Amino acid sequence: MLKSLTSKGLVLYNRNFREDDKLVKIFTEQAGKRMFFVKHAAKSKLSPIIQPLTAADLLIKVNDEGLSYIEDYQAAKTFKRINNDLFCLAYASYVAALADASIQDNQRDPALFAFLEKTLDLMEQGLDYEVLTNIFEIQILSRFGVQLNLHDCAFCHRANLAFDFSFKYGGVLCPAHYHQDERRCHLNPNVLFLLDQFQAVEFDDLETISLKADIKQELRQFIDLLYDEYVGLHLKSKKFIDSLGDWGTILKNRQDKESL
Repeated sequence: MLKSLTSKGLVLYNRNFREDDKLVKIFTEQAGKRMFFVKHAAKSKLSPIIQPLTAADLLIKVNDEGLSYIEDYQAAKTFKRINNDLFCLAYASYVAALADASIQDNQRDPALFAFLEKTLDLMEQGLDYEVLTNIFEIQILSRFGVQLNLHDCAFCHRANLAFDFSFKYGGVLCPAHYHQDERRCHLNPNVLFLLDQFQAVEFDDLETISLKADIKQELRQFIDLLYDEYVGLHLKSKKFIDSLGDWGTILKNRQDKESL
């Protein structure tokens, strides 16, 4: 049974279907993630709003047992800054894919929708897309059933110390309890301090983000360890980000020189 709704929506991806039709995966605020069928996509009036990372106010017909349909749209929004920067686009695509993987289809989740939209808006405004991605990754862990205590020692519960992380205990250890895990991670304590902050930070409070390259690299490596250990998720968009380390720096340096 089809049900008509109006909802904000964000396109996650599309793919070809038959000769000139498309299937479009859209995360809607009111009806969750849905697959929409668009007939004759190239010639359709809907063609401007079915590209990945396009947001719009949608009039939709939702089908809980099959494909849904877009009837009309208003107030379409594209992220020009993101789309014009290969690196930012890679991270934005990964964040969208991570949101996609974190919930079931047809599951309404306006809080996650707002979180994803705000993350993309801040990337569009020029805030550090790597750090925004780290914050998104840490705050979305709970949707994969992962709850980590990064705030106080797993044994004595003291806070604000030079912590290290223990996979054995699923939390941090203070210096007095390092010996409890011979295989502790030997992390830079600043990494765990930042991740503890990331767990609770409100995006509305963010005006600027500035971290040194070395600490961002340490954050990236440890978050990858967390996802490998607790989530086991291997997204194509994340593999692309990882590949940027091989050839992306050369390209970025070339772009910087051309802009001088």
